[in-house]
Amino acid sequence: MNRFNKIFAYSSVFLISLCLLVVFLLAFRAIPFGADTMDVGHFYLEDAAKSTGSANIVTAVVLGFRGFDTLGEVMVLFLGAVGLGLVLSSQKDSTHSPAKTFPSLILKTMADLVFPFIVLFGIYIFMHGHISPGGGFPAGAVLASGYLLLFLSQRGGYHIRLAQRVETGSGLVFVIVGLAGLYFSGFFLHNFLPVGRLGSLYSAGIIPVLYSLIGIKVGAELGGIIYRLFGE
Repeated sequence: MNRFNKIFAYSSVFLISLCLLVVFLLAFRAIPFGADTMDVGHFYLEDAAKSTGSANIVTAVVLGFRGFDTLGEVMVLFLGAVGLGLVLSSQKDSTHSPAKTFPSLILKTMADLVFPFIVLFGIYIFMHGHISPGGGFPAGAVLASGYLLLFLSQRGGYHIRLAQRVETGSGLVFVIVGLAGLYFSGFFLHNFLPVGRLGSLYSAGIIPVLYSLIGIKVGAELGGIIYRLFGE
């Protein structure tokens, strides 16, 4: 039995044991099936908007009550980008030479026209994440899709060194904002700015600031990943 089969067997045993445990707890009413036990969920629904000033309850939870978790998610994406860079750098000596392709005139022309609107839409998403669906991660993906269009049209214009500095700087400012909350309020990433009027653009304290930083950071990281893939 090779190593993969052992891992698969151990995982299967764990999942089966977990399912049996859940069935046992349900059978003996240790977990009241169908009972409303979501105390934390009710608190989010009833008090999140008032506490954070964010009209988007998901945003209030992600960056208001669980901002530290969001910082970890951003770090996961950063580590994924670093890992991809290491893998691609180790394969630069490969003799494989893919066939060259050239974009059409339509693609080149439309890339120049559409790219500014894609960037503008990405900025809109992370600036309005606290009052409408969206946020930093989808905004970063939208920004990266604009650079993907440039790469497909072979327009260039992506400066990887600048993108790395922007990514590092936005992550650093995110941590600084969190430390400012620790300094002013006693808790890391605690909101120390006025929450403003619910539903207005200038509201929710530090949440729109954090979402803007996340959008810029994610866009730079995904753009760097696309750049490396096209380079290879």
